[in-house]
Amino acid sequence: MNNRKNVMKYSWVLLIVGLLVVNFIAGAIHQRIDLTAEKRYSLSTPTKTLLQNLQQPVRIEVFLKGDFPAGFRKLANSVDEFLSECKEYGKINVQYTFTNPLQGLDDSAARRTIDSVNYFFDIPAYTLQAPSKAGDEQTQKLVLPGAVIHYKDTTIGVNLFRGVKSFGTDPEQLAALYNNVEASMEYNFASAIQKITSDKKPSVGYALGHGEGWGYNVNDAVRTLIKDYAFDTINIKTAPYIPPFDAMVVMKPVIPFTNEDKFKIDQYVMHGGKVFWMIDNMYAEFDSLYKSGGFIAFDRGLNLEDILFNYGVRINQTLLQDMQCDQLPQVSKESGAQQQRLVSWPFFPILNGTNHPISKNLDGVRAMFPTTIDTVEAPGITKTILLQSSNNARLLNAPAKIDFQFLQIAPDSKEFQSKDVPVAVLLQGQFRSLYTGRVPKSVTDALAQMNQEVRSTSTQQNKMIVVSDGDIAMNQYSPTSGPLPMGTNVFTKYTFANKDFFTNAIEYLVNPTDILQTRSKEYTLRLLDPKKVSEQQSLWQFIDIALPVIMIVLFAIIYQQLRKRKYGVVKV
Repeated sequence: MNNRKNVMKYSWVLLIVGLLVVNFIAGAIHQRIDLTAEKRYSLSTPTKTLLQNLQQPVRIEVFLKGDFPAGFRKLANSVDEFLSECKEYGKINVQYTFTNPLQGLDDSAARRTIDSVNYFFDIPAYTLQAPSKAGDEQTQKLVLPGAVIHYKDTTIGVNLFRGVKSFGTDPEQLAALYNNVEASMEYNFASAIQKITSDKKPSVGYALGHGEGWGYNVNDAVRTLIKDYAFDTINIKTAPYIPPFDAMVVMKPVIPFTNEDKFKIDQYVMHGGKVFWMIDNMYAEFDSLYKSGGFIAFDRGLNLEDILFNYGVRINQTLLQDMQCDQLPQVSKESGAQQQRLVSWPFFPILNGTNHPISKNLDGVRAMFPTTIDTVEAPGITKTILLQSSNNARLLNAPAKIDFQFLQIAPDSKEFQSKDVPVAVLLQGQFRSLYTGRVPKSVTDALAQMNQEVRSTSTQQNKMIVVSDGDIAMNQYSPTSGPLPMGTNVFTKYTFANKDFFTNAIEYLVNPTDILQTRSKEYTLRLLDPKKVSEQQSLWQFIDIALPVIMIVLFAIIYQQLRKRKYGVVKV
């Protein structure tokens, strides 16, 4: 009997010592295991490398503190879990807090704060339309769905809703929205941290010399490039060659390119330069529509067919119409008074993204009089569609008359049978020069004197993006508000995801770390079936609440009976 008491006595000591040893080992060797199928709680290798190489502290201030509805509260918790995982790799160089910048402010001060955060950090306010608790009255609440990151003396904003496709306001639709926000969370934070901590910004050149957009209509695009990159312009016509920019933007040229101009671009590509082409192959202008009431769409004659064909694409002289489109106001007279209503305008299609990280999960991207684009055979070049039409599109061959008559007649769905018509293509591989064996020796010698070698193939794997719409990154102008953000309808003020596509495309071209690949994450949304929940509510309440209690009580009874049998006094 004494031996048994001694064993019981020392077993507690051994248990305590064992727990201390286990805690010490757990503190020294910390490891997390992500058992989710989509690796929801795991960071990608580029993000881990970025965080581990931080030289100084990065302070993250998240604007998601407060009493939120269940769905949004889950999103806030996911941000907390994600930043906690980031801290595991960044250690003391990753610090974060949750705040509510609108707390305690009156309506006027709150509005000023919202405007300031939107202007400086591009984080617009978001309206929550759901009760905080079950049974509460439906209310509206403004929140700032984002964060600001501080590094040294620099600050950058993170808009969690940036470019994410909106589905609606029903609970299931909001759940899908928040799910997509979670999927893009790693990219939004990692991209911002990379930009703010980089010692050197990638260089981006803006091509001029062929009537490219310049002025108020490219205000948003140019401001974005100046903010995030080492920006400069290059006049292709007058420059002897194109400097080694990390990427070059060619936005809506209207003057034909000569062979000399194309040769400069070709050699820029052969030397590793990346080009973002946004080309209007046909004359079709929004201003002409409103000034003259209509126009004839015809070929601009840009003389780019051969160089683009050589790289792997062909921009057609075929306008794209789509039943999934933006709207224009139609003015009519009813009862002697002018009435204005918004009518679908199929020449302004809302394009869908694909599964590529540049355009995945983006909201619709608005095009204005786009033409179609085809891929053609080019050895060693892979082609990936980035933007395409809906399943209800049609093609209109040039020359074509375009006027407001299209607003008078509702589109006939039977005429819109084309689907997934490409408008933007990514080309990747080792490009071959269009001018191989065609360069005069005098040109070769002149370039050699400037230390420029004429090459017949690109020196490394290269990439470029071709969009058959020059207006996709341009912005409209409002007489009251001035230049609008790109993709914003001047009449409805709705903003499409054009800027997100533009910035993602530039980032993909210039960033060698593959941070953008984190946008390809896809989280499976697992929602409960409302009908089954209603029908089986009592059963699952019993399983979740009552059954565990019953099992514990039953286990306790069985355990006590076994103890009595083992240690009970046996009467002789």
